[in-house]
Amino acid sequence: MIHADRWVVLLRVVVGAWFVKAVWTKFTLAYLWDVIPYPTVSPRFLAFHPKRIAEFAAGNPIDWYKEFLEGTVLPNSRVFATLQTFGEAAVGLGLILGLLTGLTALVGLFLSLNYGLASQWMSFGQQGFHVLLVTSMIILLCARAGRTWGLDRSILARSGRRWLRLVM
Repeated sequence: MIHADRWVVLLRVVVGAWFVKAVWTKFTLAYLWDVIPYPTVSPRFLAFHPKRIAEFAAGNPIDWYKEFLEGTVLPNSRVFATLQTFGEAAVGLGLILGLLTGLTALVGLFLSLNYGLASQWMSFGQQGFHVLLVTSMIILLCARAGRTWGLDRSILARSGRRWLRLVM
């Protein structure tokens, strides 16, 4: 038997690992009262982010998205760098663990669409990668991929709450 749901788990974990790899250098540890460590966005990424956004905006042929990058993202680069970093971390960990997979895949889809819009004018390889990433997120969202070999299955089995099925 083929067990397609098990193969979707492989896709879920690989895409999750890609998100974790993508966010790995964007985090650093800060310390609360010089004792308690907590993750924060690295100063290196905060400095790099506006340069990258300006590069994406400069050659972007989609007028409304170029205006969004220049008028909204660039002036608020610190906020968007933080949202991107924590969003990528949440998507990566959520997909690997199969936790809140519906919600995780939806956030991943939003991020992937934005990455695709920002870089679609670049190389054919960039375009193709983002099409595959968007497609993967749609598959993971529709297949509810965390219900096979994921924490979603365990949580749903223990909880009778119907609303959980919407985010898992």
